[in-house]
Amino acid sequence: MLEKFNQDIINAMKAKDQTRLTVLRMVKGAMQLDSINNKKELNDEVLIDNISKQIKLRNDSIVEFEKAGRNDLVEKNKNEIEILKEYLPQQLTIEEIDKVLEEAFDKVRPTSTKDMGSIMREVTPKVKGRADMKVVSEKIKEKLSAL
Repeated sequence: MLEKFNQDIINAMKAKDQTRLTVLRMVKGAMQLDSINNKKELNDEVLIDNISKQIKLRNDSIVEFEKAGRNDLVEKNKNEIEILKEYLPQQLTIEEIDKVLEEAFDKVRPTSTKDMGSIMREVTPKVKGRADMKVVSEKIKEKLSAL
């Protein structure tokens, strides 16, 4: 996937697709910084982590731009998110997320909302990059509050 990502940067340059090129370069810069700071080798996992972070940042920006009435920036961020989503693995459905949560709850056997961290530690490696962690977190809180 990392090779495809790097090839897409070159293709965007050749096609003079400024939007795509800007977004991909931003991710590449974030990846390189993450790699240097955390002494990690550049690989698909680093790529997925950074793309997920970039999508989260843009979603947060969209909320703020909507409050300010900046529809032009909302559309720009939505377009960038669509470009970034091309590099994420197939996203899990709600049913698949629920199944992973059921398995985690069976394994951890939480008794209260204080067990949120234990559940997250169990679930995160299974869904990271394949599901919106905000949705996962909300579903866990919902299940814990029902205990």
